[in-house]
Amino acid sequence: MPGPRCRPPAPPARALLAVAAVALGLATTACSERAHGGAAASGSSGTASATSSSSPVTASSGAATSSGAVATSTTARQPARHVFPVQPVAGCGVHYGHFHHDYPATDIFSRKGCRFVAPTSGVVTEVSRTDRWDPATNRGADRGGRSVAMLGDDGVRYYGSHLERVDEGIGPGTRVRAGQLLGFIDNSGDARSTPTHLHFGISWPTRDGIWWVRRGTVYPWPFLDSWRAGGNSSPAAAVRAALARTGTGVPPCQSGC
Repeated sequence: MPGPRCRPPAPPARALLAVAAVALGLATTACSERAHGGAAASGSSGTASATSSSSPVTASSGAATSSGAVATSTTARQPARHVFPVQPVAGCGVHYGHFHHDYPATDIFSRKGCRFVAPTSGVVTEVSRTDRWDPATNRGADRGGRSVAMLGDDGVRYYGSHLERVDEGIGPGTRVRAGQLLGFIDNSGDARSTPTHLHFGISWPTRDGIWWVRRGTVYPWPFLDSWRAGGNSSPAAAVRAALARTGTGVPPCQSGC
């Protein structure tokens, strides 16, 4: 018969504790090295991280999914939202053409008292609450009557005139959101003898008082068509192109000066 098997003697308790202590020390050292290495890498790339966060699109990755794949998330700056500047469209009998005399703009005909709203989010730059137009002098600066101009977050200036009144909460420096009430439509200024309408102009921004640029430099109707249909076409590129063609931010007045 084979002799009895010999089992190795069990290690003493002290030996087990020593082995565990060594293993724990090694693990702690490795974790510490990873932590210091990560901090160093983060510190060396601090400038790059700040630059990336200020860019329109920021991508981040690194979180593992349950399947083991790396999850990637991308954050993109959303385009500016645009809305039709006369509301309500259906209840105001809105109509407009594709032509404007002497310079690019669009007259949006509507019922008296309909709302002129911010076409996009931005900041109000100029407000006229008083109708100073006099047919005897017919000064170009006064022809709009009561009006509001705003600079959109898209870099485009939007202008609406011939208002009945400007909303009380609207003034230079007021922050507005797309669709917010700016005023009520009438026929102030040189529109006294014409049907009620909103003169709507888009242009690049200038200093205050440059009314011949403010009244319009690019035809708005293609963008109005988009917004009326629920689209979000932006005039920013067209305005930049018009400015480039002009070659100066404040060109001389050419019409109705």
